[in-house]
Amino acid sequence: MTGRTLGKPGDTIVNLGLCAAIVLCWLALHVFTLWSLDAPAHPWLAVLCLAGLTWLSVGLFIIAHDAMHGSIVPGRTRMNAAIGQLALWLYAGFSWRKLIAKHMAHHRHAGTDDDPDFDHGGPVRWYGSFVATYFGWREGLLLPVIVTTYALILGDRWIYVVFWPVPAILASIQLFVFGTWLPHRPGHDAFPDRHNARSTGIGDPLSLLTCFHFGGYHHEHHLHPHVPWWRLPRTRKSGGRA
Repeated sequence: MTGRTLGKPGDTIVNLGLCAAIVLCWLALHVFTLWSLDAPAHPWLAVLCLAGLTWLSVGLFIIAHDAMHGSIVPGRTRMNAAIGQLALWLYAGFSWRKLIAKHMAHHRHAGTDDDPDFDHGGPVRWYGSFVATYFGWREGLLLPVIVTTYALILGDRWIYVVFWPVPAILASIQLFVFGTWLPHRPGHDAFPDRHNARSTGIGDPLSLLTCFHFGGYHHEHHLHPHVPWWRLPRTRKSGGRA
């Protein structure tokens, strides 16, 4: 990886503030949907909650992703790991160690047969391979236990437990399409360099809404992997200086 950037003074405060905002908003909406939402009476509110939880779930994964690159609290490996593991637990109970190993391999071998995020098949097969890479026996055992426990605690509201796994699944599709498939699919147009990654070129609002700028600025991320998500647009405009 190239372009190591430890950030500017004050970035850590912004990083931690954004992480806290995403986590707290996810927790507040999570608790509301499970315990207070009346979906039959307010179906459009239920749809909005589902959309909000999906986007915030993408945000949880992006927090973990930035933590993998040490960009949340530069120079503090254990703190980054703790923040990343918390985000992954909230998202879907994933293992920090497994994901960081796979993601570092992705950066070393992007778009090659040694890239754990890459597949030569079409988008459906590629997504299946993408999920299988990160969803193993551990998650297969843990998640049903969590969902069942939630359902037992919720009692008559047991059906509302779907507001945890469904946003996580939708977020995984969103992450795959905008953060993996579009930036790394071969044969669409030429890649600019050995990173085998392209930026999708969508505007900043869509870039934020789809994948917290990791689609719109994916090539910039591969060039400067230690730049946090919110600085990626500025990195392009400044010619690589975060």
